[in-house]
This record gives sequence, structure tokens and C-alpha cells, in this order.
Amino acid sequence: MAAPLSNGAMNGLSGDTFEGFSLQDLPKSNVFTSKLPPDPQYKTPISSHTAPRADLGPRTVKGALYTYVRPEKTESPELLGISKTAMRDIGLRQGEEQTTEFKDLVSGNKIFWNEETEEGIYPWAQCYGGWQFGSWAGQLGDGRAISLFESTNPSTMVRYEIQLKGAGKTPYSRFADGKAVLRSSIREFIVSEALNGLHIPTTRALSLTLLSKEKVRRERLEPGAIVARFAQSWLRIGTYDIMRARGDRELIRQLSDYVAEHVYSGWESLPSALQPEQALSKVALNITDSVPKEVIQGPEGAEENRYTRLYRAIVRRNALTVAAWQAYAFTNGVLNTDNTSLLGLSLDFGPFAFLDNFDPNYTPNHDDYMSRYSYKNQPSVIWWNLIRLGESMGELIGSGPKVDDETFVNEAVTEEFAPKLIKRAETLIQNVGEEYKAVFLSEYTRLMRLRLGLKSEQKSDFEELFSELLDTLQALELDFNHFFRRLSSVRVEELETEGQRQDKAGLFYHKEGIPSTSGVSEETGRDRMAAWLLRWAERVKQDWGTSPAAGEERQKQMKKVNPKFIPRSWVLDEIIKRVERQGEREVLARVMKMAESPFEEEWGGDRAEEERWCGDVPREGRGMQCSCSS
Repeated sequence: MAAPLSNGAMNGLSGDTFEGFSLQDLPKSNVFTSKLPPDPQYKTPISSHTAPRADLGPRTVKGALYTYVRPEKTESPELLGISKTAMRDIGLRQGEEQTTEFKDLVSGNKIFWNEETEEGIYPWAQCYGGWQFGSWAGQLGDGRAISLFESTNPSTMVRYEIQLKGAGKTPYSRFADGKAVLRSSIREFIVSEALNGLHIPTTRALSLTLLSKEKVRRERLEPGAIVARFAQSWLRIGTYDIMRARGDRELIRQLSDYVAEHVYSGWESLPSALQPEQALSKVALNITDSVPKEVIQGPEGAEENRYTRLYRAIVRRNALTVAAWQAYAFTNGVLNTDNTSLLGLSLDFGPFAFLDNFDPNYTPNHDDYMSRYSYKNQPSVIWWNLIRLGESMGELIGSGPKVDDETFVNEAVTEEFAPKLIKRAETLIQNVGEEYKAVFLSEYTRLMRLRLGLKSEQKSDFEELFSELLDTLQALELDFNHFFRRLSSVRVEELETEGQRQDKAGLFYHKEGIPSTSGVSEETGRDRMAAWLLRWAERVKQDWGTSPAAGEERQKQMKKVNPKFIPRSWVLDEIIKRVERQGEREVLARVMKMAESPFEEEWGGDRAEEERWCGDVPREGRGMQCSCSS
């Protein structure tokens, strides 16, 4: 059974009491490679290890979930930065990053496997496929990512898979070089920990290493780098996609068993069937589990077996994550099925961005000409991806109570059974689609209420507060996350009169006022914002009353969920230039401290720099886009 699932920084460990372990003493495992089938060309670690490294390059791999492959050696690597929060979450002691063993590991120069005894854990790269921009892309896989081992934090019993990105060619590299450039590696290093700091489910980043002797060709020659990253699972919808495309029904079942038993916390951790009389909106975020593996639930024609419960668990986790993206205006930029996690984690960061001005049509990917992956499309695109997963699991879902029948398991779907199976699968996937919407909306509205400082739930909130606010932010071209942080400091007694509200409206403007591109006059803008502030103040009074003490507590709670620092594109661009072109190093530690704790008022670094990064976005830095090239 898998270790407990984890969200949030430090897993509750205090920096004052946490001691940690050395890299050598940290418990390690390889559950993934011990439970799932390897590349038939390299069935054992020794067969891969004795092969020339150049022979481990691109080719088609069938009937396997991974290939044993070691990282390419690197020359004169330089450790540029670590995440202290990541160190604690993995279970590593403070200062371990200074050891030669740590530096060798995260640069690809050490593995925990002994060639003479053939003992230890040999690295691997995963096989998967994917739908990219709505089209089938065939075999993809870890083209430059190599997993080293799984580690379990003895204090929390959470297991992570440690992986190097930019570690060299694998059979899944296709026409690429297996490398990563410093530019994109800095972006992933920072945003992984920033999302975790915001309590958004995400893969994580442990360290960033510069490959000082490596020059990588993209649009230009760029420095190479490696990000040591980790996650409770790197499995994705694309893992199912490739097996479905190849008709490998046995492997789909084997993978599903693995996901339930070793990625989630066992079959009994999966959500029970919803009763017909239950309103989805009422149970969306509160649902029972502990259903025995063999139990079939639900009415005739919509019977849910354990694989349906697994599908629902995956769908629900993704709904929670995309709700958090929307609530904090994070835009992934490339939501292909190979970038959609089976555990609902934010995954594989390319041309991502947080919104500056609120523009629902914004996409950070300048190659996304149709805006398929724009901010507003993220919930529907994730559901599109989850339908592809439903199609891959369709036989298992649609089999209902016959899921363990010998004929179904060992042979195929009979001609007689097929129509009933298809009908049941379609019904269940459609039902799960409604559940996806309900979970998404419940979580989104929960987060928005927190961000607005509300304690109670009122049906009118969505239209009168949420929708009207977003329309106002868009119309006035105002900054999304700045608005919420600044609202956190507003006292309701400052909004008693129309004049006060008109005056306070300016708090949310850019330095230059309402941009001329909005087409809205100063007077109209202040009228509209003042009207919204009036409605908000009345709702706050309903929840908190009017006492000064309650007001102070509300402001305190709002600042716990409304970040002061967001790693915006212009800030990341500045950091990349300072590190790559000017040779700065300390700036990475300063920005990482801010990313790990985004709700603070100050971080003890360069105060002017902190305030500038948290302040008004320069006009030329708003709505930046970048490419998939990394």
C-alpha cells in the first residue's frame, strides 16, 4: 500500500524540531520497477548498464512501462540552489546539500546501484504517449527525465520518486538531445516550490544544477542544467494512452492495480458510489470511502466496480487541482494528456504563467495559436483529457460486476457482452463528468470565499461577488492576485460612504491608473469598483460583524490565503538574466525563500528587491508569453 498522500509545505514538520537524515541513510525503494514490466530489450539493470550509453537512445518500446537507463555523466557541475522546504519534506538533514554525495547525485554523477554486486536501485525512464493539442502524438515518454529511486521520509512515511530532468538521452527522447537549458530549469525550479507554497498540488523541485561545460542548442546556444525534482508519482494520463493505442488490455489492468495499490492508498481509499438521492453539490468535497475491493455499487446499468472508483478518484483529484489553478490564476500553457497527472499534480512546467491583468483568454504559450490552453479553457481541457483516460479504462469501467470473470480477464470482450459494456461505460463516464463539475465548482467557490474573507456560504455569492468581481477586473484591466492581497488590508469601516469607496477603488489600480486600452474612464471605473466594494463589505459584516477585533482577525486570515509574492513571468525573466548572463547566485536563494513562503510581508533579504518583485507589474512585463522550447 502506498504511503499517505501529502499536500502542502513541510508536511507539518517544524524547522526547529526537524533533524533529518543523510542521503545514504534515507530509506530507498523501487516499487515502480519491481511491480511493473520493463523494456524487453533491457530486462535487468545489468543488461542496461553494460550497454554503451549511446545505445540507450531513441527507439520504440512496447509492452513496458519503463526502461532501465542511467544518467549521462556531467563535467564540472555547479549546484546553484536548493529548496529547504523540499529537503525537509523528503527527510534530508540540513546541510546535506553541501556534501559531495548530494552534489554528485543531483548532477547525474551518482546512482545507488553497485555494478559488482548488482545490488541497489537502478535508474529508469518511463514510457508513455499522449494527445498534444488535441492530436495523437504516439510514443513520448521521459525523453530527458530519469528517476533515481523512491525515498520514504521516516518521519511522515510519505514516499517520493526522485528524478533528474535534463539527465541525457533515453529511448523516449525522439529527435531531442535529452538536455534541459538553464532558462527553463530556473523557471521549473522556482514555480514547483511556489505552487507548493500556495498549497496547490504539484510536483516538486529539490535542486538546480548548472552544467558549466554543456551548451545546449535551442533557438540559440544556451547553458545546460539539471533540475532534481520529486513527486509521489510521475504517472500520467499519457501512460494509459500508449497502452490503449496499442491494444494492451492486460497492461492497462496491471497499471490500474498498481495505481490503486501503490499510488493511492489502496482500494479501500477510493470514493464510494454516490446515491441517486444525494445532491452532488452537497457531497462534492465530502465523500465516504472504505469500500471493500470486490464490492459492486450503484443501480443496474451504472454498476461501479473498483476500477470505476479508481477513475473517479483520479477525476476528483484533478478537479481539485484545476480549481486551485483558477482560484490563483495559474496557467499551465501545455495541458496535453502526457502533462496530466494521475494523482492530480501540477506537472511538467513549460510556458506557464500566473495571470497579471485578469484576462480569461490569456495563454502563456505563444505557440498556442488557437488558445486551446488559455486560462479560461483549463477546466474543460482537463476534462477532455480525463475522457481520454475514461476511454482507456473503458473496458474495466464498463465490465461492471463481470470485471473479474475469467473470460473477460483472460480473453476479450465477447460480441454478446460488448453493447452492454459500452453502454455502461458511457453512462458512468457521463456521470463522472457531472461529478467533476461539482467537485471543481465546490472547491473553486470554497477557495474564492477564503480569498474574499468570507466564512459562510450563500448562493448569491457566485453571481454577485465572484462573477461581478472578475468582470470588473477584466473590464478595468486590473491585476488579479494584487487585488486580493490589497483587499486583505481593507477595513470595512473605510467603506461606509460612497466617497470612501470611490477613494478606496484607486488602491487596486496600476500606478498609471486604469489603462487607456480598457476604454473605461476613471469615473466609470471608480463607480464600478465602489459598487462591488459595497456588496463585499455587507457580506463581510454578515460573517464577521463590525467589531474591530473581528476585523483584524479577518484581515489576518485573508493574508494567509492571499499571497504577496507570485513568481510572475517578468520576475523569472529578470532572475534568468541575472544568473545566466551576470553570474549572480544568491538571487536564487532569495527568490526561493519568497516562493516557499508567499504569504509573508517580508523575507529578510533585499527589501527593495522584495517590494519591487511584489509591486506593480511593469507595462512591458504584463501578459508575457514564451515557447515550449526548453
